[in-house]
Amino acid sequence: FFIRKVGTDGYRIHHQATLRKVVSDRRASLDEEIDIKPAVRKVVEGEFARGATVPIIYFPDSGDSVQDSPRLMLVVIDPGEEWRENSYLQERLGRWTEERHKSSRLYPGAIVWCIRKPGRELREKVELWLAWRRVANELDQGVLGAEYNRTERADVNARVGEAEGVVKDEVWASYRFVVLKDTQVIDGLKIIDLGAGHASGSESLCGRIVTALKSGALLNETVGAGYIDRHWPPALKNSGAWPLISLRQSFLNGTLTRLIDPDSVLKQRIVDLVKEGYFGLASGDKGDGRYERFWYAETIGEEEVAFEADVFLLSKARSDQLRAMTSDESSTDPHVSPGPSTVIEPRPDFGQESSSPTPNEPKVTIRLKGSVPSEAWNRLSVKILSKFKSVGEDLNIGIEFSVTIDLALVSNFESELRHAIADLGLSEQVWFERL
Repeated sequence: FFIRKVGTDGYRIHHQATLRKVVSDRRASLDEEIDIKPAVRKVVEGEFARGATVPIIYFPDSGDSVQDSPRLMLVVIDPGEEWRENSYLQERLGRWTEERHKSSRLYPGAIVWCIRKPGRELREKVELWLAWRRVANELDQGVLGAEYNRTERADVNARVGEAEGVVKDEVWASYRFVVLKDTQVIDGLKIIDLGAGHASGSESLCGRIVTALKSGALLNETVGAGYIDRHWPPALKNSGAWPLISLRQSFLNGTLTRLIDPDSVLKQRIVDLVKEGYFGLASGDKGDGRYERFWYAETIGEEEVAFEADVFLLSKARSDQLRAMTSDESSTDPHVSPGPSTVIEPRPDFGQESSSPTPNEPKVTIRLKGSVPSEAWNRLSVKILSKFKSVGEDLNIGIEFSVTIDLALVSNFESELRHAIADLGLSEQVWFERL
């Protein structure tokens, strides 16, 4: 029997349970695999996705499920696991950070692991929320009958909303540990405790993690000339030439600060820094300290910034030296006319001496077709597209990419692809589809 309050000062002894007792019974009847785990995962995924500014991968079952991408990504570990130092989970994350498909990752510094704190708080609050929601449904369907007073029935929906809010707050409080690659730490992993958070704040959960990384000098929006100069590799100090492929990798493997989108940021910053005269850019090492192409304190296009071993960022001292050498050669060579540019580039050579076309001369369209291996993608832009652009007009470029991946990875891959296309401003021109 149960005692239920009636009116303002009366009580009634009755065999019908109170709604709190019904909620307790419904909670006890929840199934672990069917009810609880899917609900916990769904609410965690929803909170991380709300206001996300970087790609997110949810609940990977192996390191192979996490793509090897240069762009910063958050990887949310399954809520069924919890963070403990010196545990098997820490050892496993260290292995997943370094390897994928049994080979070393190219971009280990781009992965940020998000792990739940120890404890059962999140699970228990999800259970209570599910129980109140089930009772509310049963009342709406008339399953529980009309034995409950109007006050109790009216309070159920408020209880459901309150329990849901508590669950969202607990997601913020539970996912407080962030783990990422750090070459300065003995085991290679840096652990950050974000502390308790609250879902009612204006910041998103993704934004909270990004802010914490920026506060710890582990992530930046951009880089300046001073930062690059201070971290110039000692082995390259004398030459004053830093291969762009090595520079880029330093921002991706945890050696230098992280960037949300390293390729885009570095391209734009190198263009700006070369224009402003902080650094020079060169390509085609001749082996005698000079280069086939050299830019310094002048405007260049982003297409010239190719992350290859034969393209170099030059220190200011080295750039001044090369400019002086070029000026001396120009002044002593009677066949060279002085000009504002430091390099005189030949016209494209197509196997015969060309003359300037007359206005009425017929024109021919040349189309380049075929498959290009991944290692030649960057060189294609420098070696081929630049020739097309310089010799003719009406240059048109189309693309067609296809890749076969596991079904479990499709959702995350499409999300990253959609984000990358939007970043390039090509949402109206480029699209993708499943085959």
